[in-house]
Amino acid sequence: MEMMLEQKQFLHVGCGPQSKAMLKGFDAQEWQEIRLDIDPGVNPDIVGSLTDMSAVDTGSMDAVYSAHNIEHLFAHEVPLAIAEFHRVLKPNGFLLLRCPDIQSVCEAVAQDRLLEPLYTSPSGPISPIDILYGHRRFIAEGNHYMAHKVGFTYKVLAAALFQAGFKSLFGGRVMERYELNVLAYKQDTDESRMKEEAGQFIR
Repeated sequence: MEMMLEQKQFLHVGCGPQSKAMLKGFDAQEWQEIRLDIDPGVNPDIVGSLTDMSAVDTGSMDAVYSAHNIEHLFAHEVPLAIAEFHRVLKPNGFLLLRCPDIQSVCEAVAQDRLLEPLYTSPSGPISPIDILYGHRRFIAEGNHYMAHKVGFTYKVLAAALFQAGFKSLFGGRVMERYELNVLAYKQDTDESRMKEEAGQFIR
């Protein structure tokens, strides 16, 4: 007799056109994706913003996934967004947060490489200026949601997560992608669990 997998829900914040099929770990059968975006044009399950997820019940999500969204906020909005991530998670839930690593980007700028491509994304070459201020091509096309308004080093991001009430963190800088990848847990969490889930969800 085939065993039924326990169904878990994750909130895909700022999903854009992506679906769970594109996300390592969350593409597994036991994960149900709830898509939230500020843009109704991408057909999210919930229209909402990082700072107002009021349509999502408190303590209802096993996980929250947010990739390259938080840098689009103003600095004073960041605590509101992280508090919302924390609020919607179940007590044993976790947040997977990805954003640019400003420390490594600034190292490239200090080498006078502001306009030199650092890597190639599906959207084309990415230079330090795109990471600092937002992807120039999309902004020029009128997508002003793509503008970047704040930046993080790991130390600054970790402090913001702890201040919001997260108890355990795992992850850090991904140098080759000029990116921070952090798992944040509502409860004190054993390092072995964090390592295991990092292997599942962090690419």
